[in-house]
Amino acid sequence: MKILAILTLVALAVVVWACGNNLPPNTVEPTTSGNWEAQLVGGTGPASQLNFVTTFSVINISGGAAVPLDITGISFFNNSAGACFSVGTNSAIANGTATITVQSNGQATGNMSFGITSGAVNGVAAGNSLTLTSLPNGFTGNFTGTTPTAGNISNGVVVGSWTLAGPCTSGMTPAPTGTFVMCQGTTTCSPPGSAR
Repeated sequence: MKILAILTLVALAVVVWACGNNLPPNTVEPTTSGNWEAQLVGGTGPASQLNFVTTFSVINISGGAAVPLDITGISFFNNSAGACFSVGTNSAIANGTATITVQSNGQATGNMSFGITSGAVNGVAAGNSLTLTSLPNGFTGNFTGTTPTAGNISNGVVVGSWTLAGPCTSGMTPAPTGTFVMCQGTTTCSPPGSAR
């Protein structure tokens, strides 16, 4: 009976410890933040001038499910974007998710989706939507931190494809699409492996 009581207490202690420990063993918490510049290639007319800068942060448990981006700002550069989105700080609604995994060599890889929907402002119709989707493991960066502690991602780059839909695409056949590269805190946005 004493042995059964001791085993029950040990099992209970393990359960309590597991509940209090939020991170599974051998995981990291990569964090990324700051300004990201997106350069889009493809499309015609207004759909070819949708470059923007955005500010977001994301905290992700390595290898976990996709988590939402905390987007705090977005601004388009080109006047031609005005047919689809108000240039500068505007009432566009942005959202997105990211999944990040940190490799043993300190490289971060993952996937990201990023969407922008226009609000009705400055003569721009509501409901235009720009969607950016990374290639598989199209999110890359350098991780500074030691497993299993938290750390930051720097020199982040995201590459993938974009699509545009909504009232501003009326008469555009085929629908506007293209590729993009988005870089974290850099003045020259280049895909991985090329000079920045």
